[in-house]
Amino acid sequence: MLTSAVAGFSVSIALIVAIGAQNAFVLRQGLRREHVVPVVLTCAASDALLIMAGVAGVGTLVTGRPGLLTAIKWGGAAFLLCYAGFAARRALRPGTLVPTERPPATLGATLLACAAFTYLNPHVYLDTVLLLGGVAQQHPYRWVFGAGAVAASAVWFTALGVGARRLAPLLARAAAWRVLDAAIAVLMAGLAVALVAG
Repeated sequence: MLTSAVAGFSVSIALIVAIGAQNAFVLRQGLRREHVVPVVLTCAASDALLIMAGVAGVGTLVTGRPGLLTAIKWGGAAFLLCYAGFAARRALRPGTLVPTERPPATLGATLLACAAFTYLNPHVYLDTVLLLGGVAQQHPYRWVFGAGAVAASAVWFTALGVGARRLAPLLARAAAWRVLDAAIAVLMAGLAVALVAG
């Protein structure tokens, strides 16, 4: 059983640590210190739901509906391109981490954006439902494997959201935000192109 849990944790952390739309959003929220705990909880709970769906075998149902996969792909690409545009605009008009200069987003708007980065991103389904779900089927204790994968997700998002505060002094300057937002814009646009081309 322990072997399955460690395998689930290891495979999951290897997939989640890769920089993507969801991680960039959590990092940005952590740096701005806006609704960090709800964002981390939303990401971890969403990953848990998707991982357990994969462990239960939902991936085989999804792969049998190519039309659904196509719709998810194009919808996700459109969302990522829009966010790339917003990040590019912020890069041209950078902000800082001074709270008085920019009011925080509402909790509802933040959680809506967090849900969009999670559920409109086809890579999330590929990693959690299809890949982790497929690997779990090869373990004698697939639910223990799934629990290990869920634990990895919770550890990563907590570390990313809370650990981002250590970067706050560096990003207290507008120029640093310009670089971060420009990098996020390029990353999001690249992910969108890769989705459509793939």
